[in-house]
Amino acid sequence: MSDPFDARKARASGWFRDLRDQIVAAFEALEDSQTEGPFAGLPAGRFDVTETKRASEDGSDAGGGLMSVMRGGRVFEKVGVNVSTVYGKLGAQAQKAMAARGVPGMEDDPRFWASGISLVAHMQNPHSPAVHMNTRMFWTPHAWWFGGGSDLNPCIEYDEDTAHFHSVQKQHLDPHGPNLYPELKAWADEYFFVPHRCRARGVGGIFMDDRNSGDWEADFALTKDIGRAFLPAFLPVTEKRRNTPWTDADKDAQLVHRGLYAEYNLVYDRGTKFGLATGHDANAVLMSLPPMAKWV
Repeated sequence: MSDPFDARKARASGWFRDLRDQIVAAFEALEDSQTEGPFAGLPAGRFDVTETKRASEDGSDAGGGLMSVMRGGRVFEKVGVNVSTVYGKLGAQAQKAMAARGVPGMEDDPRFWASGISLVAHMQNPHSPAVHMNTRMFWTPHAWWFGGGSDLNPCIEYDEDTAHFHSVQKQHLDPHGPNLYPELKAWADEYFFVPHRCRARGVGGIFMDDRNSGDWEADFALTKDIGRAFLPAFLPVTEKRRNTPWTDADKDAQLVHRGLYAEYNLVYDRGTKFGLATGHDANAVLMSLPPMAKWV
């Protein structure tokens, strides 16, 4: 007899894969359309796609995914769009982490299943903001939830870009309730704060975790709209800034900001910690790191 969640798992993982395909196509089209500026003479960037596999301690299949990375493009210096579906049994450390988040019974039955999409883009032009997006579903026999969001990370801030990014997200969240966007915006402001630098990582966005309202269909619909908001929120900002002239000082500011981004992802990011703790492909987990960074 199949688990009643099997069909839901398949729908969720299928949606994450479809969203990945949409984003990859849109980013490669953006590369094709870059016909001016200092990188226009380069070949249009294309994603290198690698299948990732994960094995359990006994060597049995434990899932995997696709790692898609573009490097040295006309618009994108480095961008990764990863999807994965992994499963198996959580180790002792991960079981404790789940128990700390209020999930009961993990010691008795530590099975889990997780699927999601994760994206980080670092841009050639320092006036064009970096961006992060992910959505995911997590299941154990004891609980399930959705999580994710997206946030903008400019090294040179433009108020109109921030306003556009947030307004598109609000438009996609408002149908799910008038209080949801303010709640997820505040959550992002808190989550993407870098305590040891006493500053935000960027200009925010939306973020949620442990989303289980008791209505799986409603929570899945919300998760999909978070994903659908990404391209219309990000592409117009990129198209506006990709040809802005920059100086050496602008590029230096970008490298320093990337150092901040790397610090956050290595020290605080839950997804990075979970991926490494569960034995997922390290290159895929650390895809978010910038190609070049600087510390002063």
